[in-house]
Amino acid sequence: MIEEMLRYNKEFVQNKEYEKYATSKYPDKKIAIVSCMDTRLTELLPAALGIKNGDVKIIKTAGGEINHPFGSAVRSLLVAIYELGVTEIMVIGHTDCGAQSMDPEKLMEKMRERGVSEEQLKMMDFCGIDFKTWLQGFETVESSVHESVELLRNHPLIPKDVTVSGFVMDSVTGELYPQ
Repeated sequence: MIEEMLRYNKEFVQNKEYEKYATSKYPDKKIAIVSCMDTRLTELLPAALGIKNGDVKIIKTAGGEINHPFGSAVRSLLVAIYELGVTEIMVIGHTDCGAQSMDPEKLMEKMRERGVSEEQLKMMDFCGIDFKTWLQGFETVESSVHESVELLRNHPLIPKDVTVSGFVMDSVTGELYPQ
């Protein structure tokens, strides 16, 4: 499958199809969106919000969650704010999210089946990672969005003049519900 994508990419570049996507690294709307990596949202989210290439920064995570105050999602937001001029953050969860029902025990069993040893799993504890909490899903998408929004609103490195809002998107229609 990757080879097929690379062939397409070569044609894409040769045909200069990239020209219609030209923009700067600075988001025109000064908004960063934290959303789920769900494949249903790849085109639905931008279409439902009327955004195009160059309008916003989109940070994708499993479940659209901010689950650590100093993880990569927050790092990306800090870069977006301080280097790229973002003034608003939208946290957008969605209905029927697979991350909601994640079971750490089942994920760990799948890891074992794919060759991750017990020693490697135990190493997570040694490294200070509460692996089961880290892999656990959330109770409701609404509570997940609320917790992420609160974490960002109270984060010591996010300026108080940055607006943080939470929403749940219907993963079929694209309708947004404020949280």
